[in-house]
Amino acid sequence: MLFNLSPSLIAALTGFLSGFLLSVPVGPVNLTILNEGARRGLAWALMIGFGAVTMEVIYCALAFTGFASLFTGQTMKRVMELGSFVFMLYLGIRFLRVRTVAMPTGVEEQIEGRLRPHAAFAIGFVRVMANPGVFAFWIVLAANFISREWVQSNWPGKLSCVAGVAGGTSVWFSGLSYAVSRGHGKFTEKKLLRMEHFSGFCLLALALIHGIYITWRMAEHKF
Repeated sequence: MLFNLSPSLIAALTGFLSGFLLSVPVGPVNLTILNEGARRGLAWALMIGFGAVTMEVIYCALAFTGFASLFTGQTMKRVMELGSFVFMLYLGIRFLRVRTVAMPTGVEEQIEGRLRPHAAFAIGFVRVMANPGVFAFWIVLAANFISREWVQSNWPGKLSCVAGVAGGTSVWFSGLSYAVSRGHGKFTEKKLLRMEHFSGFCLLALALIHGIYITWRMAEHKF
């Protein structure tokens, strides 16, 4: 076991890091906090963030409980080993190539237009719910985490990971809300883009480490 940590703790750390990194990319929620935090204060920005965290956790829980169990076979585990490398590589390159802030488009605009959220919590909640890509990401990540045994395929493991995701996303959105509300315009979209690029570098580094690990396993005839 990694560093002799318990399976539940490893699952929680996995959830925390993944939740934090996937919250960094500049999108509708971060941009809303950026604008509303500077204009309406810390409490309003925090409630937007908590709404986003709630929907993120729901998507994550659904991914673990409804789909991840489909990827537990030995052959599928090997496929997901390679898939995780490609997925991290894709995300890293995608984050690095971002040059502008993403706003709701297409289906997202239609959902928001119909629901018309006004309360801060509802705004954050709906903006995550209206993005089906978030759910797709968590399905892929849940399958990868379980196939690599970072998260045990049982309720304690899954719940620990979901709790970690809640912690990671809460830390990011709370920190962003505080920085924006106290920054008086100093925390800009440009800085958010830089942070997204940094998260891209981190993901590429993880992909490189994972690629080396897969190569080593293949060389040892263990893959």
